[in-house]
Amino acid sequence: MHGDLSVFAVPLGAFAVGIVAIVSGSVSRMNREKLKADQRMAMVARGMNTDDIDKLLGKNNVDSKPWRDPMQSLSNARRAAIVLISTGVGLMLFSAVLTWILKVHEVLSAGAAGLIPFAIGVGFLIDYNLQKRDLAHFGLDAGRPE
Repeated sequence: MHGDLSVFAVPLGAFAVGIVAIVSGSVSRMNREKLKADQRMAMVARGMNTDDIDKLLGKNNVDSKPWRDPMQSLSNARRAAIVLISTGVGLMLFSAVLTWILKVHEVLSAGAAGLIPFAIGVGFLIDYNLQKRDLAHFGLDAGRPE
């Protein structure tokens, strides 16, 4: 019975770390927004006008996201795809060469770990092509370097 629980300890710990990271990030963002709102209220109470408050604290547009250059997004997707696919292929080749050197076929199972970054990289490559197609619909030529 005790051995059965130890099998789940590492995956449960990994999920717990992920959940704690997500929750702490959300709490931190909420606290930052609350602090900024409290600062604005204190400045308004002291009689400052909104232009001066915006200059000091920046605009309070919670709903608006900063503008992102579509070409930069396209470049980031392509770069991530190349790095991840290369990492996956490198892990698989490393496993194959190590198997050849050591003559132990069980080492090939380590090459399966290379399939994870490889598959994610292929996903980024698909996203890159979809973004490129979407930009072409708006008349932007994403195929040529500037």
